[in-house]
Amino acid sequence: MLTVEEAQQRILAQVTAQPVESVRLAEAYGRVLAEGVTSRVAVPPWNNSAMDGYAVRAADTAEGEVTLRLLEMVGAGAVASVPVEPGTAIGVMTGAPVPPGADAVVMVERTDGAQQGTVTIQGRVSVGDHIREKGEDVREGDEVLEAGDVLTPARVGLASSLGHTELPVRRRPVVAVLTTGDEVVAPGTPLKPGQIWGSNGASLCGLVHLAGGTPLDLGNAPDEPEATRRGLQRAVEEADVVVTTGGVSVGAYDFVRDAIGAVGGELDFWKVRMKPGKPLAFGMAGPVPLFGLPGNPVSCMVNFLQFVRPWIRASLGDPRPFLPVVQGVAGEDFRERPGRARLIRVTLRRDADTWRAFRTGSQSSGVLTSMAKAHGLLLVGIDDPPPRAGEPVRVQLFDTLPGGAGPDYGW
Repeated sequence: MLTVEEAQQRILAQVTAQPVESVRLAEAYGRVLAEGVTSRVAVPPWNNSAMDGYAVRAADTAEGEVTLRLLEMVGAGAVASVPVEPGTAIGVMTGAPVPPGADAVVMVERTDGAQQGTVTIQGRVSVGDHIREKGEDVREGDEVLEAGDVLTPARVGLASSLGHTELPVRRRPVVAVLTTGDEVVAPGTPLKPGQIWGSNGASLCGLVHLAGGTPLDLGNAPDEPEATRRGLQRAVEEADVVVTTGGVSVGAYDFVRDAIGAVGGELDFWKVRMKPGKPLAFGMAGPVPLFGLPGNPVSCMVNFLQFVRPWIRASLGDPRPFLPVVQGVAGEDFRERPGRARLIRVTLRRDADTWRAFRTGSQSSGVLTSMAKAHGLLLVGIDDPPPRAGEPVRVQLFDTLPGGAGPDYGW
């Protein structure tokens, strides 16, 4: 039986990079940049004023307070029509180019606000005061974004400031989601004895979206070999990645492993030494990876996060395809037995400068509320003893940080 690390390595060895496409900036947020972006211009393109104020020669203020003749006022987006000469000043708004001859800007709060064609400077200024120099942010020829960068709003804004209207990104992979099971019916359908409303399809489509893929929801296949094969065949034909749930164990109604072979796929492995989520099937049908996840909702989501999500992120060119991990301490005694890697659903609470991890409740693989409450998964190695309260732990986060702050967050 493979370890989690061994399974991840074998899966990532099968990653094929998604093709490159150009998208408008408005569609680029959250995408992964496929090629580096080099600036063809300097930002700012010229020295400009960092304040609303007056452009002056610093030498004119060497003796302290001085009254200068005001030549004109220049707004942002305009340029001065005359240079600043000894004994003169030009009013400038924030962002306006610094006029020729000036070497400092005095903020308006340090003046009398200009009176009848003059302005009084209240005290000495130094060369360079309140001037943003050409290229202070970006120099011409700088590589400002690298291939593999996730396009945050700040990075998209930076590209926009350089004049880009589109960016090259990796195409989102289409991820087919096929659930299985006679007992599973769609929400809104009246339940018959023995039936449940399905959660895995909704959870997986959401996880695919958050990972950067495009979910293709193929619904639920009943526990029947031909129905499972037909669903899997459609998935292979229409998607870049296939994810199924249920039917990968050894029960009488577990047909997914056989269906993989029936659609021309070849199974690589189907068990991982972890809890929850041991019955994971992985194989390939030509260039299409096939993931057979367990039917239990927690095992299904945990396996997706450990194996499917990294494949999606790597195919997008993300050099950091795994969820972030933070250091903390156990907030209580944990009792899970060694023998398999344990991924324990926990909440995190901030105590001074330390995150403390606490169980979300029952760790049964069928208790979906334990995932809904969790901030992440406490990671315990195969042979490691369960951590005791106060001992160091590692937690794989579902989000960058658990929760948000209230209006009383303070400073």
